[in-house]
Amino acid sequence: MFYKKKGIPEENEIVICTVKKILYHVVFVSIDDYKDLEGMVHISEISPGRIRNLRDFVKEGKRIVCKVLKIDQAKKQIDLSLRRVSPSQTRNKLTEIKQEDKSEKLLELTAKKLNMSLEDIYKEVGEKIIENEGTLTAGFYKVVKEDEDFIKNLITNKKVTEELTKIIKEKISVPEVKVSGILKLTSYSSEGINVIKKVIKSTLDFSKKKKYNAKIIYIGAPKYQLTITALDYKDAEKEMKILSEFAVSEIEKEKGIGEFNRNAK
Repeated sequence: MFYKKKGIPEENEIVICTVKKILYHVVFVSIDDYKDLEGMVHISEISPGRIRNLRDFVKEGKRIVCKVLKIDQAKKQIDLSLRRVSPSQTRNKLTEIKQEDKSEKLLELTAKKLNMSLEDIYKEVGEKIIENEGTLTAGFYKVVKEDEDFIKNLITNKKVTEELTKIIKEKISVPEVKVSGILKLTSYSSEGINVIKKVIKSTLDFSKKKKYNAKIIYIGAPKYQLTITALDYKDAEKEMKILSEFAVSEIEKEKGIGEFNRNAK
């Protein structure tokens, strides 16, 4: 990637690195997220257990995902760990980098159409998007999903705004994920069916108010399938928790019993 963050990472931050040099007890890497920054991984932070040969785990030129353990600004030394990064953190970081590479190519395409260099278009708009949204990808998704005028409100260069917005809308489709679980709603009232209908309606109304994409489907009394569609699993799980808790609280207000099981079929 062309773009590099300035400064230094924070402790516990997950970063992408390239192995530069392997010694007997330590591995030296470049921290690719940041400009002109290097770090080191001690042999004890490569993998659990005894290591006979570091080259069984890392190789020069290989990209690895690491966790920032300690920063000694006086010595200008950054200590990293490979073994303390979970498989999900590795997957998420590699996915983030892959998506950002694709987003940068769209920025480069815009630059070529406007006879600009990649460096110039980053200064014009790319850096501003990253400052506001954290990544190019997040900013581009915002244009497609939420705010078509997002870039227009960031910069005054009309040509860049129009061309980049056009390319984003042509080339990017926002991925969505679905999560489901089972709501059990029981009412002992003589108007039990109407009570449950009321609870489901109020839950869906609450969902619309919160701008969630939710569906509730009848399976068989007292079970109802609650499905949330969102941009990523983190948002979907968060919305699922809020909505299921709302539904349970609503049935309890009606003197009924509510339960939610995320993994039920």
